[in-house]
Amino acid sequence: MSIKLFLFLLNFGHIDNFQYLCAQFLKVHDKTMTNKITGAEALMRSLEAEGVTTLFGYPGGAIMPVYDALYDHQQTLNHILVRHEQGAVHAAQGYARVSGRTGVAIVTSGPGATNTVTGVADAMIDSTPIVVISGQVGAAMLGTDAFQEVDVVGMTQPISKWNYQIRRAEDVAWAVSRAFYIARSGRPGPVVLDFTRNAQVGEIDFEPAHVDFIRSYVPVPKPNMEAIREAARLINNAVKPLVLVGQGVELAGAQAELRAFIEKAQIPVGCTLLGLSALPSDHPLNKGMLGMHGNLGPNVMTNQCDVLIAIGMRFDDRVTGNLKTYARQAKIIHFDIDPSEIGKLVRPDCKVIGDCRQTLNALLPLIEETTHQSWVDGFAPYAEREYNKVIRRAIHPTEGPLLMGEVVRAVSEASRHEAILVTDVGQNQMFAARYFQFSHPRSIVTSGGLGTMGFGLPAAIGATFGAPDRTVCFFCGDGGLQMTIQELGTIMEQGAPVKIILLNNNFLGNVRQWQAMFWQKRYSFTPMQNPDYELIARAYGIPARTVVERADLDGAIREMLATPGPYLLQCAVMEEDNVLPMTPPGSNVDEMLLEV
Repeated sequence: MSIKLFLFLLNFGHIDNFQYLCAQFLKVHDKTMTNKITGAEALMRSLEAEGVTTLFGYPGGAIMPVYDALYDHQQTLNHILVRHEQGAVHAAQGYARVSGRTGVAIVTSGPGATNTVTGVADAMIDSTPIVVISGQVGAAMLGTDAFQEVDVVGMTQPISKWNYQIRRAEDVAWAVSRAFYIARSGRPGPVVLDFTRNAQVGEIDFEPAHVDFIRSYVPVPKPNMEAIREAARLINNAVKPLVLVGQGVELAGAQAELRAFIEKAQIPVGCTLLGLSALPSDHPLNKGMLGMHGNLGPNVMTNQCDVLIAIGMRFDDRVTGNLKTYARQAKIIHFDIDPSEIGKLVRPDCKVIGDCRQTLNALLPLIEETTHQSWVDGFAPYAEREYNKVIRRAIHPTEGPLLMGEVVRAVSEASRHEAILVTDVGQNQMFAARYFQFSHPRSIVTSGGLGTMGFGLPAAIGATFGAPDRTVCFFCGDGGLQMTIQELGTIMEQGAPVKIILLNNNFLGNVRQWQAMFWQKRYSFTPMQNPDYELIARAYGIPARTVVERADLDGAIREMLATPGPYLLQCAVMEEDNVLPMTPPGSNVDEMLLEV
């Protein structure tokens, strides 16, 4: 109703009820004047509706309307300004991994968007729920090679769970709700929203959206009870069963169900890299890590068990070794939420598709209480052999330079095995995974499938926001730290309490190890000339200390953990130390080298 019409009706008495007339005018006036919002503002309200409280991002021209809208939402949306867009995505990953919530990154178009690709691919292969929102040129400019235009949808389609280009402000609420639903449901993963500038500035009558159903998308398949009964039959008849635990247990929140199952049937367990904190390290049935640098017992026993029960893991090549000889003697049961993983690499005798929390709950009443004592005891000789040949030297050396393993174990013990472990990629990652110990779930954040150097520092920042009540210990090498070292600026600005343990061996250590073992020690471009990391940390206002002597290690760790906020502890470690045991590439999983 216009003002002219209002005055006409009032003057000529066409409406007797003046109060009714005023109410109608105000209702229409309010709808036309106050309910119209921009697409950028609609994004803010949609994020709030999804329960988002923390964002990681970096502004730019094509995303500026969003950042302008964000200016008025700082009380509800805590934006963390990173120093590089790759850091935004890795920080969102770290946040998601420890909190169980969906991480969010916001970047601009062109190079801002392309800088996120590594993180999106990393999140995809490691099943991490994140939503990446990139700015884009206006819809009318698409395909014209406009300034900072790039085909974000085309680039990210193969490496994301879903992506979508928002070209109209009217589609914002629906697209955001759908993005979060897809990212966190079923097998989690990354979603990319490419947000054109015209959609950001266009005005709409905003209505919240709630997407909880998509035709043809079945995120959690209904458990097949016949398959579960067959799994129970195989398990109950097993003499030498072995459980392999992957990150799927953590993603499903099935830690208690896993524990009830293995304790009822007394079955030993081996864990993948990303599944290490699904079961406490000191649990008597936890026999250690699987894979190329895993523990001897679970790897050898994989090729001796009669029933292999894989739960929430995907039979990665670093776990299986030579597929032609992998567990050929065993009946294989595969529990997984993603049907595409079943039989992709290892053909199971029984496939149980579904959320492993649901399937384990259905399985548990069918499992007989039993003991496999002689089988469980059979792991002890392998553990003793590994301890005497490898572990004793790695964590309790008596002479020589500091070793990575002893630093890791010392930090773990000083934090009472309660801290969150974040790693970069390389020898630091493998030593940390082997010798850090866990007592709580969701306590390991590392780049598994993609092996992204530079992942660790921003992921550790994200972890401090995802679990602010816990200590975050970040282990890195001198090579990986330099790949995203600019994120020290984010730590400085936010005061993010990341405890950085730099294991400095002046090498690209993992590549050097392979060169030593398989390339006749031809160290081609793996020695590193490093800067003064302690000086760099201090330039960012981060307390720092360097340890060279073993006698100073424990005191330095205590100082680091007692210091509020961030800290960098640089440890000068043995230059040519090797991660052992090791299954050489292409070898059988049980052909582990204990010495070189």
